[in-house]
Amino acid sequence: MKGVVTSISGATVSVDIRGLQLYDRVYIGHARLSGEVVHLEKDSTTVQVFEDTHGLSVGEPAEGTRAPLTVMLGPGLLGGIFDGLQRPLPALQRRSGDFIQETHDVSSLDLQQQWHFAAEKQPGDSVAIGDRLGCISEGHLRHPIYATQAGEIEQIVDGPLRLESKLVTFRGGQQQYAWENWSVRHPRFGGHKRSAEQPLITGQRCIDFLFPMMKGSVAVVPGGFGTGKTVLEQSIAKFADVDVVVYVGCGERGNEMAGLLSEFGELQDTAGRPLLERTIVVVNTSNMPVAARESSIFTAVTMAEYYRDMGYDVLLLADSLSRWAEALREISSSLEEIPGEEGYPTYLSSRLAKFIERAGVVETAEGKLGSLSMILAVSPPGADFSEPVTQSCLRAAGAFYMLDTVLAHSRHFPAINWSQSYSLFASRAAKYFRQQVEPRWTELQTACRAILQQEESLREVVEVVGMEGLQDRDRLLMFTAERVRRDFLCQNSFSDDAFSSPQQTLERIAGIINNYRQAEKRLAEGEALADILRGDGDAAG
Repeated sequence: MKGVVTSISGATVSVDIRGLQLYDRVYIGHARLSGEVVHLEKDSTTVQVFEDTHGLSVGEPAEGTRAPLTVMLGPGLLGGIFDGLQRPLPALQRRSGDFIQETHDVSSLDLQQQWHFAAEKQPGDSVAIGDRLGCISEGHLRHPIYATQAGEIEQIVDGPLRLESKLVTFRGGQQQYAWENWSVRHPRFGGHKRSAEQPLITGQRCIDFLFPMMKGSVAVVPGGFGTGKTVLEQSIAKFADVDVVVYVGCGERGNEMAGLLSEFGELQDTAGRPLLERTIVVVNTSNMPVAARESSIFTAVTMAEYYRDMGYDVLLLADSLSRWAEALREISSSLEEIPGEEGYPTYLSSRLAKFIERAGVVETAEGKLGSLSMILAVSPPGADFSEPVTQSCLRAAGAFYMLDTVLAHSRHFPAINWSQSYSLFASRAAKYFRQQVEPRWTELQTACRAILQQEESLREVVEVVGMEGLQDRDRLLMFTAERVRRDFLCQNSFSDDAFSSPQQTLERIAGIINNYRQAEKRLAEGEALADILRGDGDAAG
């Protein structure tokens, strides 16, 4: 399906091709810039171009593919660094340098790389769609390959394999490769949905103890500038109890992403393996085309679903959804759509919900459980959490980690406000921790929250009368709350304290609360508060 460019307005281009469908991919101009159909009229089609349209002119050729934007799924994704259209950035850098220009005709996966395929089927076997044909070792994972069509196997590779070569030939001439294409806007579904039953261990005491996540759940992390969203997500990426991490840098500054890639290349995960080996990074910095930024989170979640459907635990980290929503607003404005609140399109909430609902736990056909969890950073302007993006995320998420500017300015990191944050999974996670870690988990959790809540109510009194005006019992509580905040909730991401296992978390909070209860008892027996605090201070030191 061919035509010509009839008008150009920034990245929005009109072509005279008929018969296209919404979200079909279109190649524009002599440079074959990639775009996506976003609006259809009787005599013209509007295409949002994913690349820089500088130099494009009216009358240049356009070609429709009658296929949507897809990603290439197969061995070799782990450790990869891609842009929002799944083009490998290292390959583009080798072609055109640090400032990427030509981006077409680049395969997402290295088709020349050789893998070892261990076949589990033989010629003559009949297979149905979804049957496992064999496995490829990809880093620390066994990467199963499933049949994408039914039939009788005529030939199958058993040994060295390049992705450019066919893997299976079926009787009748049909062929299958070790990779497949999948539309980014169409959710993958490799099994039956299941409820989330196992906590996601992040290594952050404030999250795991007070506001836990479950594998397959979604958490939103809103915070103003400088509150530590990126550092918190990077810490979780290093230590989270998952098999695969997909990190999306959506609209972030280029120097931040360069630092992240440099750091990930040097760090190791909790198993001692290079962190990048289990990580897929999708990068769409603020100077990259805005339309590709909008598609980046769908590209990332499709790759995450691919590994989830193998029965692995996957964590998707997005930083940040505000930049994604800004791209959506810019695209909507260029299409002259009626704006909603604060200029965002009226379909912002539904588009976000479609993305967030792709998280969850799935039971595969082989009986394995795979999960896709999401931690989504939001950057509300002026730290206004009532703005549309934050509110839209809250409607679909189960955990809310509010990053407090006051805590960040006081050098308390992670700057999670314990009085404003919440998790809907606390009771479910507590049941697991009581069984697997310590029966006192819920008791200590309740005691910790009570201390923090009572301190919050005493702060107003302290501002009026000072610490000296409080009773000894209240002063003891304020001292204990300070210890909880300083020694328990605060974690340095660049020290050995960056990760805390559930056992270490419990031991630390149990020590603080036990000291508090002993001090309360000594105070009731008439011992002076100064002597008690002096002894506790020496013990803490």
